Amino acid sequence: MGSCIICGVDVDGGGRICDSHQEDVAFDFQGNSPDQLVPSRFYRGVVDGYAEFGVFVDLAPGVTGLLHRSELDRRLDSLDWEPGDEVFVQVKGVRDNGNIDLAWSIRQADREFRGILVQDGDTEHLPDEGEDETDADDAADGSGSVDTETAEDGTDESAASGSETNGSETAEPEPADVGDDESDDVGDDTDAAASANAEEAESEAEGDDNESDATDENDLDDDRERVEIGTLSDAIGESVRIDGEVVGVRQTGGPTVFEVGDETGVVDVAAFVEPGVRAHPNVEVGDAVRIDGEVESHRGDVQVESEALVLLDGAEAEAVRRRLAEALTDEARPDGLQPLAGDESVAQLADGLLDAAEAIRRAVLESRPIVVRHPATADGYVAGAAVERAVLPLIREEHAKSDAEYHYFTRRPLEDPVYDMDAATNDATRMLQDRDRHDEKLPLFLLVGTGSTVESADGIDLLSVYGVDAVVVDAEVADAETREAVDTLVSPEIDGVDADLSTGALVASLASAVNDEVRADLRHLPAVSYWEETPDRYVDLARDAGYDAERVAELREAVALEAYYQSYQDKRELVTDLLFEDGGNLAAHVSEQFREKLETEVGTASENVVTEAVDGVEFALLDTDGYTHRYDFPPTPLLLDDLHRRNANGEAYATVGIGTDELYLRTTADVSVRDVAARASELAPAADVTTAGLREGKIEFLSGERDAVEDAIVAAVADAF
Repeated sequence: MGSCIICGVDVDGGGRICDSHQEDVAFDFQGNSPDQLVPSRFYRGVVDGYAEFGVFVDLAPGVTGLLHRSELDRRLDSLDWEPGDEVFVQVKGVRDNGNIDLAWSIRQADREFRGILVQDGDTEHLPDEGEDETDADDAADGSGSVDTETAEDGTDESAASGSETNGSETAEPEPADVGDDESDDVGDDTDAAASANAEEAESEAEGDDNESDATDENDLDDDRERVEIGTLSDAIGESVRIDGEVVGVRQTGGPTVFEVGDETGVVDVAAFVEPGVRAHPNVEVGDAVRIDGEVESHRGDVQVESEALVLLDGAEAEAVRRRLAEALTDEARPDGLQPLAGDESVAQLADGLLDAAEAIRRAVLESRPIVVRHPATADGYVAGAAVERAVLPLIREEHAKSDAEYHYFTRRPLEDPVYDMDAATNDATRMLQDRDRHDEKLPLFLLVGTGSTVESADGIDLLSVYGVDAVVVDAEVADAETREAVDTLVSPEIDGVDADLSTGALVASLASAVNDEVRADLRHLPAVSYWEETPDRYVDLARDAGYDAERVAELREAVALEAYYQSYQDKRELVTDLLFEDGGNLAAHVSEQFREKLETEVGTASENVVTEAVDGVEFALLDTDGYTHRYDFPPTPLLLDDLHRRNANGEAYATVGIGTDELYLRTTADVSVRDVAARASELAPAADVTTAGLREGKIEFLSGERDAVEDAIVAAVADAF
C-alpha cells in the first residue's frame, strides 16, 4: 500500500495519490494503451498538430488525444502552441474505439501543480522512484556515489540526494543547484550545469545554512538588509533578504513554492528538500516570514531561490503586517471619482462606487482572487469587461508571475441575471477547492447587473456562510433587503437617484476609479451597453473616442451574439478583441451574423404572434415553445425585446412570450412584474406562479397549468395598467 504524496493517507493498490487529490497533480504517462489513462487526471503531453476542430496532443508514443476547440478557453487561432511544445491537458474520457477526449488545463507548468507523478501503465510513482534500488538506498543514507542525472521534474539528482548530516541537524542542498529549463520553479542553466559535479554538490551541501526545517533566525545572514519585492527585477543574480506575508503555497514535483508579498509586490520563493516533498511544512498562508535567497529570472518571471526561510513572530511579525496594512490603506482607496462623460447621476453615487473600487483594489493588493459575475447579455459583458480592463494591469504590476492574471481574476457570465443557488454552489465549490488544494485565499465576489434583488438572496446567503466579501453594483432594479446581505451595494434605485443608467455605464465609471490609467479605453463602453435611447452624453463620449453610432451598434450586436454562445465561458480574449482591439472587421462580421439570425427569428415569430385586446390593453402573445428555436440564437428575452420595440404602439401594449413553465413580460407602462405574478397566483392558485427575474420580466409556473397561467397573466397585466 502506498501513501498520497500530498496528504500522506494510505492509498490502495500501491498508488501515490488519493482520490481527493487526483486533480492536484500532473502525470507523465509511460503506458502504451489509451485504456490505461485515468479520466479527470491531468497529463503532460506534446502538441502533435492542429485540425480545424482542435489540437492533437501526444500523451505517449502511439497514444494521442484530441483537445476539441469547444474545450478551449480562447479561440483556436489565438492559441500559441506549436508542434513539439510541451503542454498539460486533462483526460475527459476514452471512447470504446480508443479515441481520447481531452479538456483544457489552465495550469501549464510543473509549478502550478502540487506534484508530478509518473504513470507507468497501471502503476504510478515519483519521478525518481524508478532508479536502481542500491542508488536509492545510498541516497537515502547519504553514502555511496551521487547520481548526477537530471530527474524528469527538472531537479538535479546530485542536489536531491547529496545531503549529509552535520551533528544532529540535516543541511539542505542549495536550491541554486536544483533546476534547469524543464522546471518552472528554480535555477538557471549555469547553476544546473555546476551541480553536475558530484563532489562540488556535496561540498556545497555541507556548507549550506538553509536547513530543511529552518525555524531559527540564526540560519540567516545577520548583516543582510531587507529589500522590497517590487525592486527584485533589478536585482537578478543578487543575494537578498525579503520580509513579507505568505499569500500562497503550492507543491510541485520539485520544490515547494511560497508566494510571498510585501507592501510593494508578490514574488515566488522556491524552497527545496527533495522532489515533491513539502519544504517548511510549518509555514502556512498568512504567516509572516523572512527569507534569504538569490534572485533569478526564469522564463521571464522573477523568483527567489531560498537559502533560508524562518517564521517571524512578536514585534517583527507585527512590523511586517503593519507595513502591509498601511500600504493597503494608502493604495486601496482611490483619490476620487470622475464619472465618464461627467455624468451627474453617477457622481451622486460616488461614496458607494469608491467603496467598491477600494474593495477591488484591496483584493489585488492582498493577493485575493476576484470573481466577477455578470449576466450573459451585451450590458453584462460590457460591465464585466470594463472591470477586467481595469484590474488586469494592477494584477500584473503586483505579481511577478506572468500568468498571475489568470489566477487572480475570473469573470463568470450568468445565463440568467439572477445569482441563484446554482451559481452560488458552483462558486462555493470552486473557492473551497482552491482553498483546500492550493492554499488560496477566499475571493472577493463582484456582482454586476445581478445579486441586488431578493431572488438572489439564497445565493448571497450561501457565500456569507463562508464570510467572503461580496460587492454588488447594479443600475437597474434592486431591493432594499439586499443592502444588509452584501458588504457594498451600489444602486441608483437604492440610493434614490433618478437616472437613465445602464449597468455597463455605471460600472465603466467604477472601472475608471479602480484604475485611472485605462480611462481612455473605457469611453465608448457606456454607449455600447444601451439598446435604445442612449443618453446624448455617452453618444458624444463614444464619438470623441472614435466610435460613431454605426460602430457602436456593431459592437453591441457582436457582443450580444458572442454572449449567447458558450455562455458559461468568459471568452476573455475574444471579448477583448471585440471591445478594445478590433480594427472593425471582427465586430462587423459578427454583427452581420447577429442581424441575419435575429431577422430570421423575428420573421418567424411575427407570423405566429396572437393579438388580443383586454380592457383597453393590446396584447401580443407568442408561444415560445412552438415558434422559436429554443436552442439557437437569439435567446427568448432578446427576441421579445426586439419584437416589443418594433410593434409596441401607444401606452397600453404588452408582449408576452410563454413557454412550457416560464414566461417573459414586456409592457409599455411601468408595470411591476412582482405585482403581476402575485395577482396571477391568486387567479391561478394551483399553478405556483412566482417571479423568477425582475430584470428580464421572467415568471415561472407549473407546466400543467400553462393555459390557466396565460389567462391569469393577461388579466393581471390589464389590471395593472
